[in-house]
Amino acid sequence: MDNAIAAVRARAKPATELRYVFEPPKPDGSYVEVAPGLLWFRMPMPMTLDHINVYLLRDGEGWAVVDTGLGIPKTHELWEHIFGTVLAGQPMTRLICTHCHYDHAGSAAWLQQRFDVPLLMTYGEYMMLRSLMAPPPDPLPISHMDFYRWAGLNDEQIERMFAAMRKDPFMPQPPVSYQRIRPGEVLRIGERDWTVVLGEGHSPEHACLYSEQDKILIAGDQLLPRITSNVMVSPIEPEGDPLKHWIESMHRLRTLDNAALVLPSHQGVYYGVHERVDQVLEHHEMQFELLRSHLHEHGKATAIELMAVLFPRLRSAMDQLMALGETLAHLNFLRHAAGLHRERAAGQPDYFSVAG
Repeated sequence: MDNAIAAVRARAKPATELRYVFEPPKPDGSYVEVAPGLLWFRMPMPMTLDHINVYLLRDGEGWAVVDTGLGIPKTHELWEHIFGTVLAGQPMTRLICTHCHYDHAGSAAWLQQRFDVPLLMTYGEYMMLRSLMAPPPDPLPISHMDFYRWAGLNDEQIERMFAAMRKDPFMPQPPVSYQRIRPGEVLRIGERDWTVVLGEGHSPEHACLYSEQDKILIAGDQLLPRITSNVMVSPIEPEGDPLKHWIESMHRLRTLDNAALVLPSHQGVYYGVHERVDQVLEHHEMQFELLRSHLHEHGKATAIELMAVLFPRLRSAMDQLMALGETLAHLNFLRHAAGLHRERAAGQPDYFSVAG
């Protein structure tokens, strides 16, 4: 397996360094003006990934907000501070959430109520936020239990994983109304036009915003500079192929101007759209090679065994859930492309092997 990985790395072109031109703001109400009328703030998060970037866009006499931070008192206090002092009471005109995950939309309902603003999201993201951003049911449905049994977990492991998730303190209050935005739609915000660019795989209909005129991409979680977003299969759509849609999204982003300034949801603002897309695609090719190499060596393996190949160091139940989902996404991709075979027998975990 090590030789196979080394061969993949040898074939890969040396990664071009991304260019960072701004020091990040502190998560205390400080900001960086990355372009005229475009402010970069950070909201703190009490977790390993300890911040989320949010952006304010000058919109006439007020400001449009992109993403919210977690739905916790600290976030709400910072929003009060930003609008009451930094922006001297200028109004919030609209709230745009790139997608449904609770670091991006956790304070959406609170901001709607507090500032009386419309919430703009794609249909898929809003419905996911309304229907699925909640603690897992207890007990789990039989179909969910079967999904994790097929992956190679026993009932005790499943219950232990979901018991930890039911204690998640960050589940958001769902907003009760929204305005739909669609891929390809152009939003006029202040003096700029922003085209909605569809991202898929990490979430159903992630909305990136692209200003062709000023070469700025508000990328959300679709193009993070140093980490790759989680792309996972879940029991909601066990036969889904989200990684296929994620890869298609990467190619969509690569058609944008490489001179664009990328404003991601985490880590630093940077230049290098094409370079980062290439790095992300290379990462997934290496994940595929790890799986194929292990299966060539061992003949067959369960999803939970292959998870340990891709993700050897996991810290928590949430880490395990996301890692297993992403492992299954890679396996489903290869299986749908006729590269792997899945063997399923009653009462047994699924076994994967190289097709042919």
